[in-house]
Amino acid sequence: MAKDHSDAVSENVPDPETLQLLRKKESIQLSRVRVIREMKSSQNPRYKALMVKALADLDAQLEKVKGD
Repeated sequence: MAKDHSDAVSENVPDPETLQLLRKKESIQLSRVRVIREMKSSQNPRYKALMVKALADLDAQLEKVKGD
């Protein structure tokens, strides 16, 4: 019975490349959330402009990861 469970679990485990891709995508998404939060709370226009550029960069990275 335990062997049946371990076989089922091993079939559902993605390969290391897929896991790395998922981690990278999650990391970029978390960074986007942080940048958006910083943009909304910032009073400094120069900092907001910097955050807009950072957000554009993160969006480009996310598109690249999705394309792979």
